[in-house]
Amino acid sequence: MPRRQMHVICAAEAPLRAALRALRTTLDVPDDFPGEVLAEAEQAAREPRLPERDATDIPFFTIDPPASNDLDQAMHLERRAGGGFRVHYAIADVAAFVRPGGALDAEAHRRALTLYFPDERVPLHPESLSEGAASLLPGRPRPALLWTIDLDGDGRTVTTDVRRAVVRSRARLDYAGAQRQIDSGTAEEPLALLKDIGLLRERLEIERGGISLNVPEQEIVEQDHTYVLRFRAPLPADGWNAQISLLTGMAAAHLMTTAGTGILRTLPTAPDGAVARLRRTAKALHIDWPHHVSYAEVVRSLDPSNHRHAAFLQECTTLLRGAGYTAFSGGRLPVPAVHAAVADEYTHCTAPLRRLVDRYAGELCLSAVAGEEPPVWVRDDLDALPKEMAEGARRARTVERECVDIVEAALLSCRIGELFDAFVIDVKDHEPDVGTVQLQDPAVVAPVEGGGAELPLGEALRVRLMQADPGVAKVRFAPA
Repeated sequence: MPRRQMHVICAAEAPLRAALRALRTTLDVPDDFPGEVLAEAEQAAREPRLPERDATDIPFFTIDPPASNDLDQAMHLERRAGGGFRVHYAIADVAAFVRPGGALDAEAHRRALTLYFPDERVPLHPESLSEGAASLLPGRPRPALLWTIDLDGDGRTVTTDVRRAVVRSRARLDYAGAQRQIDSGTAEEPLALLKDIGLLRERLEIERGGISLNVPEQEIVEQDHTYVLRFRAPLPADGWNAQISLLTGMAAAHLMTTAGTGILRTLPTAPDGAVARLRRTAKALHIDWPHHVSYAEVVRSLDPSNHRHAAFLQECTTLLRGAGYTAFSGGRLPVPAVHAAVADEYTHCTAPLRRLVDRYAGELCLSAVAGEEPPVWVRDDLDALPKEMAEGARRARTVERECVDIVEAALLSCRIGELFDAFVIDVKDHEPDVGTVQLQDPAVVAPVEGGGAELPLGEALRVRLMQADPGVAKVRFAPA
């Protein structure tokens, strides 16, 4: 599911920052890496296993948030002589640094994912690798999995290849800078083609019934002894960049299913109850959703720079919470094998610095292209991976949920006793006086307790804020 991106901008001694620090202790989040893991990472950083193929002549570039140093992907885009496009996509080769069965490998299996808090992140790998020797930083030769995907003039995949190579990124871009270059017409062709290919892939996504959520980034800013919530709407370049990653994930899934061994990212169709809840959220936020209009059409009509639309897009991520990983072998494909939001077979393979499973997916694809059996360490771990990733995802969801509770308590802590216009979007089956409301302003989702009075599901409700204290008391409302 798309990570809910929240960032706090406040002093280190602010109550909100203190509550987030305490949360990491309460949740027993992995802290510093053990000494033997750091030592192994530093040794691997000095002596990576480098492939023979040299692709440093390809002028790759990266597009990431300005503060990011864990750069998983670099790309180069070009036109093909006979028409269509060629996508060169380099993915950090974490397996060139991690010894199967070693201390570094064991710690990565324990963590499974990089965890994101509004004020910092807890990485999957030590920074000597994730922000150093394994990161595709500009001007430095790096081992990578080099994907070459040829597309026709409509953006459809024609051929796929992946093999190990040494690459070197030439330029480090951020989304705003890339967007400015493309919009002003000053972008060189490899960057300018990001728009052309991105738009074609977005058109194909609509054609196959897929949907991408352009979830805005949230900023919580300390201002005049209180906190203000701001949204940063994603730029078109964010979406075009994501389409290259989706393209690669679908190509990887196809390689695996053809070879008969792999691990897919799957998502069942959202249950009716979840969609009904989302419709109530749309009504609460005054977003028009006629019954004859599909969920995908509504999402594509939204403007992420509109704060009500931004809040709705955040809630749309709840439909993705049934996603998981399914391993298969012997040619027996899982049922279902499709990711409902992608509307195709799909896997995670483009962020190995931040997700454990991507390292395995890369090895499976290399083996599929070479017509060989996957390495023994991959085959031995494959069946256990879905459970490990599910545990990592559970931890990440807990972190996200608790962080949201703390941030919302900070936003509302100075407004206890005030009245708000809200809408009841959920009521517990066996406790009809307990449920969830969506506030109109600020666009907060929070618990409500009716004190014995049944809550009117799907109706407007005037509510009073009863408690909100970041790190102490979660936000709670009662009918006014």
